[in-house]
Amino acid sequence: MYEPNVVGDWQEYDEHDGLRVRVHRLEPAEPPRGRDDAAEGLTYFCVRVTVENRGARHLGVHLEDGQIDVRIGPDGESAFLDWRNSQFIEGFDVYPLRRATAVLYAAGPEANLSQVDVQVQVRVDEDWADRRVWTGGLGLPDEGAEPPSGAARGDGLACQVSAFLRDQAEKGTA
Repeated sequence: MYEPNVVGDWQEYDEHDGLRVRVHRLEPAEPPRGRDDAAEGLTYFCVRVTVENRGARHLGVHLEDGQIDVRIGPDGESAFLDWRNSQFIEGFDVYPLRRATAVLYAAGPEANLSQVDVQVQVRVDEDWADRRVWTGGLGLPDEGAEPPSGAARGDGLACQVSAFLRDQAEKGTA
């Protein structure tokens, strides 16, 4: 069964030799050119999506608006995406051992930002890669941080998501 990635994890793509993608740096931020009036009363955050080429040939990468979807909160509501301030990867040739990063600014009610899901579908040359999902949240400790005293390492959001998906898979096969 497919399990979502945790924000900060690399995802290898079998269909494109050497291609890997990472959603990272999910953090509160203000856009560089000012807030969009449509986001009045919402809390802005920034997410970075990095594409890395570890293959032997260059890859023409497209990661534009519509290829990244951000959902927030327990009900998976769509976040407000500030396309004007976001920076995408538009037809960039990523050579071997090189990276390209897209920076996306989004906003949502602060109470919903503890659970953020980011879905990415990269296009390489003219081929679409499968969609992949990363899950995380604002205010969660960094991946290298120690858990609070008395908490087990397996109590994190990623472990809860994995356990839920395993339970659903077992119920589906029973």
